[in-house]
Amino acid sequence: LTLRFRYRWIRRALLVSMFGLSGILLLEWRALLSCLGNYLISSDAPRTADLILVLGGNFYGPRVLKGADLVAQGYAPLALFSGPFYQGRPQGDASIAFLARQGYPTRGLESLGIHAESTIEEAQAVRPELVRRGAKRVLLVTASFHSRRSAIVFRLFCPGIQFISVPASDPQYHPDTWWMDPSSKKLFFSEWEKILGTLLAV
Repeated sequence: LTLRFRYRWIRRALLVSMFGLSGILLLEWRALLSCLGNYLISSDAPRTADLILVLGGNFYGPRVLKGADLVAQGYAPLALFSGPFYQGRPQGDASIAFLARQGYPTRGLESLGIHAESTIEEAQAVRPELVRRGAKRVLLVTASFHSRRSAIVFRLFCPGIQFISVPASDPQYHPDTWWMDPSSKKLFFSEWEKILGTLLAV
């Protein structure tokens, strides 16, 4: 009876240990996945700069509002809205019109139409304008999930200019639980693939 009791106790102890270890591993995996999700977000404290560069991607929304807010807060005298042409006009024109409808003063907001189909092409197209304006320090504004890659790209392809990443939050990306949300999962894998592609291409 004593021996049977010992075996039963050992079996229960092993089961408890296995469940405990499984829980620890699950927590560790969640922590690792969360870390990878948050790595895509490069966020620096904003500092005074020569200008604010708002990357193209949409005509309105968090990044556009973030750029205008930074101007209003006095971090730079100018926000430059980059982006491709849309219906014959620079995308930035639509962004500035949107901000005007939201009550923002348009002074200090400028549009820059470029021909680019990737972040690398955007950096290459924007660089001459930044050089022409004598920009040495630039606040770089884009969506949160895109901020790490854009910071890498602009620092690589626009040498001599200090870029400070000040991303806007994005409701489509949840870094702490990205694997549980289809939109976040798609953005996660897309950004990591493009980051690795950028580093391999340099």
